[in-house]
Amino acid sequence: MSITGSSSATTDQAPARSVVDVLPEAGARTSHGDHSAPPDGHAKRRGPGRDLRWAIPVGIGLLVLLLVVLFVVPVALPALVALAICLGLLEAARALVQADLRIPVMPLLVGAIGMVVSTAVFGPAGLVISTAVVVCAVILWRLSESRGRSALRDVSAAVFALAWIAFLGCFVILLSQRDAGAWAVLLALLVPVANDTGGYLVGVLLGAHPMAPRISPKKSWEGFAGSLITGVVVASLLVQGTLQAPWWIGAVIGAMLVVVSTVGDLAESLLKRDLGIKDMGHLLPGHGGILDRTDSMLLAAPTTYVLLEVLLP
Repeated sequence: MSITGSSSATTDQAPARSVVDVLPEAGARTSHGDHSAPPDGHAKRRGPGRDLRWAIPVGIGLLVLLLVVLFVVPVALPALVALAICLGLLEAARALVQADLRIPVMPLLVGAIGMVVSTAVFGPAGLVISTAVVVCAVILWRLSESRGRSALRDVSAAVFALAWIAFLGCFVILLSQRDAGAWAVLLALLVPVANDTGGYLVGVLLGAHPMAPRISPKKSWEGFAGSLITGVVVASLLVQGTLQAPWWIGAVIGAMLVVVSTVGDLAESLLKRDLGIKDMGHLLPGHGGILDRTDSMLLAAPTTYVLLEVLLP
């Protein structure tokens, strides 16, 4: 699938109304000048990019909701994961319209719920089999309604959205099925939060050397160092205190999660740049959309699962 080169698509092409149109606009378009590197090659000092009056209470509220689900009503975790995945798929569908891509939303939503249920009941085998079934269903659905449009790009975009959001998101369910599963889920979700928080604070205060100015001009190497420190500390404390494992295992997991979280964040920034949008949605004030909040977590969940299987089988 290629969505690069489609960033020149304009909103003048009024797309047909669909279920994704009930979402808010995926984000205001940004000029390419906003993404370019400063002439001197150093990151410009900028003010906070988030509205902290909303970002902090919304973040705390999401954390409280997660803790309640994990430790008070764990049976509700699959429902919470399914809801987040479905909202993420709707955001992705709405954003991909900017590149003239029409993904079949209904089979994706139904299939994503089926993937969550299959994963919760049958574990890894259920996830793999249900994913294959949903991919086949999406291909057949899209081909049946081609209506003169090229179906190849739409199917590729749909499979991409399914793999990125639904397949990776289901690893949260797999993590919860381990011993001390609630803490394993927290490890996969809190380290990306620590990554964002440490990188944001250090980047705002000390950031001077851009990491990837053409993709995300506000990310700096100084911020990455702050992310690495906070991520390793949080992971070490969680692994040693809750999973009863040596601290160095937590340090290894934390460092790996910081790297993949940063890659996930940059990948979504590149996608948004290609689509010409600022945020994937506006559901979470101060954060953007569901995908803006979970972009790094989607890669962190399977990485955590694999690392725990290898280091703490």
